[in-house]
Amino acid sequence: MIRNPVLPGFNPDPSFCRVGEDYYLATSTFEWYPGVQIFHSRDLVNWALVARPLNRTALLDMRGNPDSCGIWAPCLSHDGERFWLVYTDVKRLDGAFKDAPNYITACKTIDGDWCDPWYVNSSGFDPSLFHDDDGRKWFVNMQWNHRGPGTGGNPAHGSFDGILLQEWSPEHGLTGPVTNIYAGTPRGLSEAPHLFSREGYYYLTVAEGGTGYGHAVTMARARRIEGPYETHPQLHLLCAEGSTGPIQRTGHGQYVETHWGDHYHSFLMGRPMAGPDGTGRFCPMGRETGLEKVVWRDGWLWLEAGGMVARETVPSPTGAEAPERGAVRRKLSGALPPEFQWLRTPETARIFRTGDAGLTLIGRESIGSWFEQALVARRQEDFVYAAETRLEFEPETYQQAAGLATYYNRSKFHAALVTHEPGIGRALVLMSCPGDWPEGRLSWPAEPLPLADGPVELRVEVDHARQQFWMRQGGDWQRFGPVLDASVISDEGGRGEHASFTGAFVGMVAMDITGQGREALFEHFDYLPGGAG
Repeated sequence: MIRNPVLPGFNPDPSFCRVGEDYYLATSTFEWYPGVQIFHSRDLVNWALVARPLNRTALLDMRGNPDSCGIWAPCLSHDGERFWLVYTDVKRLDGAFKDAPNYITACKTIDGDWCDPWYVNSSGFDPSLFHDDDGRKWFVNMQWNHRGPGTGGNPAHGSFDGILLQEWSPEHGLTGPVTNIYAGTPRGLSEAPHLFSREGYYYLTVAEGGTGYGHAVTMARARRIEGPYETHPQLHLLCAEGSTGPIQRTGHGQYVETHWGDHYHSFLMGRPMAGPDGTGRFCPMGRETGLEKVVWRDGWLWLEAGGMVARETVPSPTGAEAPERGAVRRKLSGALPPEFQWLRTPETARIFRTGDAGLTLIGRESIGSWFEQALVARRQEDFVYAAETRLEFEPETYQQAAGLATYYNRSKFHAALVTHEPGIGRALVLMSCPGDWPEGRLSWPAEPLPLADGPVELRVEVDHARQQFWMRQGGDWQRFGPVLDASVISDEGGRGEHASFTGAFVGMVAMDITGQGREALFEHFDYLPGGAG
């Protein structure tokens, strides 16, 4: 069976692509570097990360990008000769404007060196590229209207000004007329267009309703690529609004016909949990990727099981089963393990290096920086987990710190940090920013703990909305600080729904705001689903 999510943890906006008997899912990475995650499967059940193509300055430099900007909604396609990747590097989130330059890159192989990008335009975000049967390529994008009545934390429908179509080629760029082909349904916020053709029709799917609990996949069709497009009889192919199941916020996906003759549609999804008081809905894993089986009836796609609500388990075309996920224990000698990413910068040598002894983080700007921050982390994939590491760090001032963090963005994090406290010396401190936007005020939930010389082991245990740090120096593990609110490390934490678009990470951080680049050495990093063991 296909078990949703097929890509657990922050993996939104899945672009779905088939090349022969190989299947690919490309997902957004926002401010995390390198840009775009591409996964491969041969059975739609087991997926492996095979590429992060935007991995050098010429393709992507996000230094200075605000939280939840960067790479929005890539589109992966293949024209019979090359893979093509369309991506947006969003430079502004809040306010009336969205500065959103769009690019295209290509490569013969999925894991090769992708070419320097073609700049396309900046009219909106979440574009795609459609390869028609006659060899022509069409660029499809939403149009952003900054004159809309209100944007940001509660985006207004009037800012989403229809879906634009224009021909594009590598040789000539955009050419010919611009056509606004689709205004969307009353649900509004129409974005993320994808085109495909079948049996005399052009089909258009868009995401609608924002990124929250009213999200949806909407479908339309036309005889000509320029339209006019008629909307699906039930408007939406997928929408979980009003349902009570564990899969919520479904929307933004793409259709694929398999080589077995079956039909599937990708979608993003959220798995909400309650807050520490048992109320509210919070998605710490952010928006994840799922798959549903669809069928054709009367020239339209419908969910195989009927309705618009996605299932947790879906029949696979091969009968394959995914193995249970176990502990991931990483010695940090050698290459950086593939599950780890960092923030914004392509200049990795300035923030970390790998070696036989482990991973060395070079303290740079603060944990809240939008430019050069030494935070190397992996996605939270489970409601219950533990993470452990061991570090060596000799700070000389309270402006130097290194340790273990659970992190969403500059206003949503908890961190246990080795630092130097006046009157104490080397000490462990607990620093938290529990959703305070935009000020980013810090809280200090525990008194500094004096440390002996030598390495320090740190552990964090997360159980849904509760989080506890632990420490050890040669003896038994001991709790450090109080139980913290883990629900803030979520999409809905802090500013709330529609305001941030990534997911919870857990990882290693070092900062040195003296500017001297104090180094911290991390020997290992263990991620343990289900908790410490």
